[in-house]
Amino acid sequence: MPALTLPPPATLTPSPARSALTALAAFTRFTPPQPLHTFLRTTGYKLRPPRPLPYLTRITRARDAALASGAAGPHQLATLLTEKRPGPVPTIVLGGFVPDATEQVFLLRGFLLKHGTVYYLNYPRTGFSLDLICAQLDDLVAEINRHHGQRPVVFGVSFGAGLAIEWLRRSRLAGRTPELSGTILVSPVACAADIVAPDEPKPSTLIGRALKPFLDAHATGPAVPTSVIEKARVIFTKMFEAGAQNQTSLRALMSAAELRHLHASVIAAIQSIDFTGACERLSALRQLPPLSAWDGGPRPLSLAPTLILYAEKEGAVLHDRSPTRAALGTTLSAFFPCGTHHVVSGGTSPVQHASLIFHYFQFLPPITAFYRQLKTRNVPLAA
Repeated sequence: MPALTLPPPATLTPSPARSALTALAAFTRFTPPQPLHTFLRTTGYKLRPPRPLPYLTRITRARDAALASGAAGPHQLATLLTEKRPGPVPTIVLGGFVPDATEQVFLLRGFLLKHGTVYYLNYPRTGFSLDLICAQLDDLVAEINRHHGQRPVVFGVSFGAGLAIEWLRRSRLAGRTPELSGTILVSPVACAADIVAPDEPKPSTLIGRALKPFLDAHATGPAVPTSVIEKARVIFTKMFEAGAQNQTSLRALMSAAELRHLHASVIAAIQSIDFTGACERLSALRQLPPLSAWDGGPRPLSLAPTLILYAEKEGAVLHDRSPTRAALGTTLSAFFPCGTHHVVSGGTSPVQHASLIFHYFQFLPPITAFYRQLKTRNVPLAA
């Protein structure tokens, strides 16, 4: 398996006309040709590095009810972390299967913090409960509304976007309307058929073939062989490493220290999810109903502004008959009347599924425009 190799240090250019910039670049381990935006962002990271801290909500009603029901156990609780900043629009991040939410928006972190506090929900390594993650979202949003007088943005990526959709669906079924500033859904995976079509004996994608044994498993059926989790680990690692090998792009995105931190964190997350944790995450995905405007489900899911972002090249993960992509692409207003839909493209390489790290600059413009829109319409709640 190829390993991430870090780019060699840049050679200083002795030209007097560039001496000041070169000296500053050397101080921050940057090369002069890199974009100014990245230069300033990475310098900011050096001055104020990411330090998400554990956060305990004062409101725990929904979480306590889920635990008391016996449907979930404490080992299935997501870890809630936060970075506090002043600002009118806090953000709640739900990552995909991997990496954790803290790494999922690693490069977007500085941008999000300019608008307010960021909350990260990192899924447990040894289990997973759909009921419990929805309950934790209920409590967190209620706390932000009541104790901080704010409406958050729920930012879901891949599987995390599917969890956000399910949370909104359950809220509507319960007669509740969460007070949100908005919702961002990046490359949503909101049901098993988004990855593996039910009538497909052999999935067309590598990740589909890795996950099919999990998705086909039933509680009363045969156990999934333990070798399947190792195969899935290898595939997720290769998917990450494939992007990591693009050194030209990485030099324009991160410093060597950031690369080492990100690589170590992502690989650690992939390796530390145990067999039960993997099975329960995939079991949760299997429970999610396909999104359809014709199934009589609750409509709309949210009246808050919503941004749907798909990559130009989703085929490595999403099935070409993905129900979620079809529903959001053709009947978006049924679910999100204030929703907008964009396909993210551009750059020197095709934008891949949920590629917020390696295609940061391609995803940033629509996200920036979305938060700018929220700034003009956001009204504080009475705390």
